[in-house]
Amino acid sequence: MSPTVITPPTSTTRTKSRSEKSAPNQRQEMARVRALTDRLFRRVRPEAYFDRPIPERHRILFYMGHLEAFDWNLIGKNGLGSNPISEELDNLFAFGIDPPVGQLPQDQPSDWPSVDHARQYVEAVRKKLDSAMEAAPAEMIDMALEHRLMHAETFTYILHNLPYTRKILENESIAGSGPSLNQKSPQLQMMEVSAGTVTLGMKHEDGFGWDNEFEQHTRDVSAFAMSKHKITNGQYLEFVKAGGEPPHYWLCRNDQWSYRGMNAEVPLPLDWPVYVTQSQAEAYAQWTRKSLPTEEQFHRAAFGMREGEQVFPWGNEPAGAHFGNFSFHNADLVSVTATPAGDSAFGISQLIGNGWEWTRSLFKPFPGFAASPSYPGYSANFFDNDHFVLKGASCATDTRLIRPSFRNWFRRDYPYAYTTFRVVEN
Repeated sequence: MSPTVITPPTSTTRTKSRSEKSAPNQRQEMARVRALTDRLFRRVRPEAYFDRPIPERHRILFYMGHLEAFDWNLIGKNGLGSNPISEELDNLFAFGIDPPVGQLPQDQPSDWPSVDHARQYVEAVRKKLDSAMEAAPAEMIDMALEHRLMHAETFTYILHNLPYTRKILENESIAGSGPSLNQKSPQLQMMEVSAGTVTLGMKHEDGFGWDNEFEQHTRDVSAFAMSKHKITNGQYLEFVKAGGEPPHYWLCRNDQWSYRGMNAEVPLPLDWPVYVTQSQAEAYAQWTRKSLPTEEQFHRAAFGMREGEQVFPWGNEPAGAHFGNFSFHNADLVSVTATPAGDSAFGISQLIGNGWEWTRSLFKPFPGFAASPSYPGYSANFFDNDHFVLKGASCATDTRLIRPSFRNWFRRDYPYAYTTFRVVEN
């Protein structure tokens, strides 16, 4: 998703404070999401904080400081008018990057503060914000919470790309190991989805959402067929054997393919979804004489019913681990057949969880779009015909982000994220 650029809100667009707007216990929620990102950073070995596991992205140290810099610049400085914690670090840690693949940053480790200095900055920000949270604008706290959770996912796949010797491995077997590991892939099965009307986006009175989620509107979708499961490693392997491009997380030794998991390298699990770029997904779809779904088709398959719509593919019950592989329940993927309780009304599996799903829809504003005054660059900078919409969720997507209106986006050839796909026939 987008890099972080903060622009102060104007006096005419002041957001409501917690005393003016009912809100859940944001202090408890902030503690929860901080604990989540703290656990991820504790997996980095001390000597690896200046590593750059993904060449196009920042060094690991940046992400530790960035989460607090975002919170402070947004809430402390812009929301509450407080003085800088550190003018240098507030600025240094403020800006994320979203470069094209192959465009590499040129900074050196000496351009960054020490790990101890960064940790002191983190603690100073938290102490100052915690003492002022009651007065903070509620919308800004929601932004900080969801921004941190998005970066928890970003940092998860950064950690995934860190060599095993540079991180602390979890003392657990890889998700899906045992009987299911390397299991035979199911056959491609196409499910009929009837024509219907889909509701995209959300209403402002429905709660917090990012600017690209507004305004709510409806669109008609013609009947189509969609693959019951995400395309698997086993199915994509046949494409590779026919000359297709291998995915980033695959390795080949002695003509045998393996998967480079978070905690271990394992024989390629044939019944797991395949992580691919949008270009690779498009190439596979063309090879099978099918196509990727549009954003509207995903919505119809995921949230539609024969008549009407529901909150989640499985119904209106809150998201739980039995419905899908999300919210850090597993360190890696699971079989595409593992969570039938999460199937949609049309019998389609894992539309939420086990990997974000590529669409062929460019990331564009909905009708009536208005950039958020608190964060005007969040979406607008990426309406550039170079980013594509993804829907669903991955193993590292928190349940707070699982709502029908939420939209993810990446460049066509970005290979590192937890992005999967399925195919449709119109």
